[in-house]
Amino acid sequence: MIDYLAVFITFFAVIDPIGTVPVFIAVTREYDQKTKRRIALLATIVAACVLLFFVVIGEIILKALSIPLSAFQISGGIVLFLFALNMIFGDSKPEEEIKFLEDDHKDTAIFPLAVPSIASPGAMLAAVLLTENAIFSLFEQMQTVVVMLLVLVVAYILMLLSGVITRFIGTSGASVVSRVMGLILSAVATTNILTGVSEYYKFLPAS
Repeated sequence: MIDYLAVFITFFAVIDPIGTVPVFIAVTREYDQKTKRRIALLATIVAACVLLFFVVIGEIILKALSIPLSAFQISGGIVLFLFALNMIFGDSKPEEEIKFLEDDHKDTAIFPLAVPSIASPGAMLAAVLLTENAIFSLFEQMQTVVVMLLVLVVAYILMLLSGVITRFIGTSGASVVSRVMGLILSAVATTNILTGVSEYYKFLPAS
């Protein structure tokens, strides 16, 4: 039997539903409430599909391409770091770009919300490691998937509640929170890179 609490805590940490809220507020501040709800739902569904993809065939693909998990973690950390820099230094969008985003809110739901905010590189890695075929049975893997989906539901609920948070902090507050979260996210990304480098060199054959 899997340790449900340990798996839940692991996925809660890497998916980070609480940390997703400021990102959601920042990228949806120009949308109405109805559109925000659609974006939250679509982002959650896409993130679930991405993580389920890694559960089912992520390990197979990485092994087929001879890609160590540490290399995947490093590359994921780099992508996450670049997104964090955009959160920190990104300028407010001009009206023309905002109008374009309103017409194409599905793109906003997919990036940056679904990937890499919810289905982060760490979450993808956890999905592979916690359902490793050589260690866990099919039933245990299914239990892990249920716990993972439960964390995604928590993330979805918190995004729906973001409107209440927005009313308290306002647009300027959302901008500040976005930049602060960008700093935190850059630290998380750097940790992923350093951990990946450490794991990679740990398994290198001795010369």
